[in-house]
Amino acid sequence: MADLTIMVAPNGARKGHAEHPNLPLTTEAIAADALACKSAGAQAIHMHVRDADGRHTLDVARYLAATEAVRQLTGPEFVVQITTEAVGIFSPDEQIAVVRAVRPEAVSIATKELIPDASAESAAADLYRWAHEQRIAVQHIVYAANEFDHLLDLVKRGVIPGHRHSVIFPLGRYAVAQESDPAELAPFVAKVRDNGGAERFDWWVCAFGAFETASLVAAAAMGGHCRIGFENSFINADGSRAGSNAERVRDLQAALCGIHRPRSSRAQILRALGRPD
Repeated sequence: MADLTIMVAPNGARKGHAEHPNLPLTTEAIAADALACKSAGAQAIHMHVRDADGRHTLDVARYLAATEAVRQLTGPEFVVQITTEAVGIFSPDEQIAVVRAVRPEAVSIATKELIPDASAESAAADLYRWAHEQRIAVQHIVYAANEFDHLLDLVKRGVIPGHRHSVIFPLGRYAVAQESDPAELAPFVAKVRDNGGAERFDWWVCAFGAFETASLVAAAAMGGHCRIGFENSFINADGSRAGSNAERVRDLQAALCGIHRPRSSRAQILRALGRPD
C-alpha cells in the first residue's frame, strides 16, 4: 500500500480573526500551530505569511523567519512548504523572486498565476529549471481539469522539467459558497490515470467547506495525499466547528482509521511534493 501524508494548511491568504479567533497569523502563532498539528499527526505544513496588518504577503524576511521558527519547534522531519499564491495581488515576477530568495525545500505554485499568458513562459521556465536543479519540491496547484491539460502541455514543451510531478486539486474553490463535494475528484483522478498515473504524478487534495474531511478520506482511499486546515475549512466531519487546526488534523485521523496506508517518511513527503529524484 502506498504511503500517505497529512499536511496542515493553517491559515491561507484571505481569512482573519474575524472568521476564527485561533487562525495563526504571526510567526510565533504559525510555529506553535505547526507543533500542535505535528503532535496531532500532521507531517508537513503549507504556510502562508501575513504582514503587520494581517494581509497576505510574499515578503522574503517573513517567510524565512516563519520557516526557521517552525523548524525550531517541530524538528528536522517536519516538512515546510511555502506558496507563491498571488491572490490577485502579486505579479509573476514577484512570485519568482520569493522562491529564488527564500530557496525553500518545498513550494506550491499556481501555474495559471505564474504563467497568465505566453509572454510569461520564458521567465517561468527559468524558475522551474532552477528549482529542479536546486532539488526544490515544486507542487502545481490545479484548480480545474482544463488546467491539468495546460500543465501537461508545459511539461511536454519543456517549460516544466522532469518526469514526475506533484499536483494538488483544491475541491470546491469555484463551487457555490465554496462547498466541496467528494464527487469533484472524479475528473481530476481520471486525468492522472490517463496520463501516466502514479508513475508520473503524486496528487494531493484540499477541500473547502463542510465536506473537507469526507473529500480527503475519498482522496486517501484512491491513493492521494491530504492537506487539511483552516485555510479551507473550520468544520469537522460531524458538522461541529473546530477550535484549532490540530482538532481538524485529529478529526481527519479518526476518519482515516479504515484506510491502512503507512505514513510517509520525510524523503517520501518531499518526493510527493515534487522533489526531483
